[in-house]
Amino acid sequence: METPDTLLHAIDYRLAFEQAPVGMVLSRHRIIVDCNARLCEMFGTTPHDLVGESFRVLYPSVAEFERIGKRMEPILNASGRYADNRMMRRVGSLHGAFAGETFWCHVSGQALNRAAPHEAGIWTFEDLGSRRAAKAELTPREREVAAQVMQGLTSKEIGKVLGISHRTVEIHRARLMRKYAAATTAELVQKLIAG
Repeated sequence: METPDTLLHAIDYRLAFEQAPVGMVLSRHRIIVDCNARLCEMFGTTPHDLVGESFRVLYPSVAEFERIGKRMEPILNASGRYADNRMMRRVGSLHGAFAGETFWCHVSGQALNRAAPHEAGIWTFEDLGSRRAAKAELTPREREVAAQVMQGLTSKEIGKVLGISHRTVEIHRARLMRKYAAATTAELVQKLIAG
């Protein structure tokens, strides 16, 4: 009879990584060291095209890549973990994706060394938009505010997270409501997730 210890030793962790139901990445200094099949499907590409590349290729812009990297560093330093919802960009046109298409993605990660959070990490990616592109054209700041709105934060809380005034957040929130023709915050969140 197999015991839990025997079963644990029989697990092929490489197979578990490859078959995970979410996109997974191993990284060093924000460079993709390894990724699984689900991540490649989500971003419309192959491991050959991603391994060795900067996470930058997955972002809508260099500015967002840099801004989010700076924002996550103190959080990773403090807890070793980070998670948010953000706009990402498909790399290729494989697996039914459209290169350049943007989509909402839940990203979470674990730094292997809190003192140097970008040194090495394990990251997961989940497509929140079910392969639907974001229809409204959003500015980088609107995308940041939208990501925080999706997490249920108030304007004051969003202002603290992004380092801007709550009045500025309210202006961006009002623009988002107009662009998505949403009457309430709940409706806005629903439309953001749906793309």
